Amino acid sequence: MCEANVYLLNHDTEESELLMEAVDRIIPTDEEIMLESIFGQRKILKAKIKEMALLDHKIILEKL
Repeated sequence: MCEANVYLLNHDTEESELLMEAVDRIIPTDEEIMLESIFGQRKILKAKIKEMALLDHKIILEKL
């Protein structure tokens, strides 16, 4: 399967917190990122992609 879990970086603790599971679609724009899971759940947030570890099925976002 190709979906990944998306995490949001917490700048205070420098740790990542789980934002959404089983994401299979990411659509970035200049200021926002739209996430969509295999369950049809969607989230839009002002963030950028900081890291993608595809073998680990993990994507880390950073707030703008």
